[in-house]
Amino acid sequence: MSTHDHPHGPGHEHTHEHAPWKHDGVRVIPGHQLDGNTAQTPGMDRKAAINFARVGAQKLWAGTVTIHANAKTGAHHHGHLESVIYIVKGRARMRWGEHLEFTAEAGPGDFIYVPPYVPHQEINASPTEKLECVLCRSDGEAVAVNLDIEPVEKPEQVLWVDPTHPSGGV
Repeated sequence: MSTHDHPHGPGHEHTHEHAPWKHDGVRVIPGHQLDGNTAQTPGMDRKAAINFARVGAQKLWAGTVTIHANAKTGAHHHGHLESVIYIVKGRARMRWGEHLEFTAEAGPGDFIYVPPYVPHQEINASPTEKLECVLCRSDGEAVAVNLDIEPVEKPEQVLWVDPTHPSGGV
């Protein structure tokens, strides 16, 4: 294939010169220009980077979410949407299931996949540090269905107390 041949066949060698790709092609969204005008949850800060309003995205939503120390969502699911969460900083705890009976944790560099209709709860596992994540969803719709689930309570943390750890230590 020569440098002028394209898989679109003969006669289409230079059509890209007339396409509106300069403005409708690849888009870079600087991190300091994310849009905070999104659905918000107490204890969480969501910002959109990629959505229909900003770039014309038809099939996905991407942005950031910061979850404050000790904060957690209520039980919910996202309807038909698939979600991917990438942990940038901090420690995430996810609970899921009919009674939120399953638990997993993730840290920096880890990905979390949440399938459609799975009841879940997002938790910042740290009592002192923010949890910073990148979030991608399979549609631009903001679907969040709150569920009336009594979560399985996490056991209280029991600290080891002895003369070398008088205030408790791990």
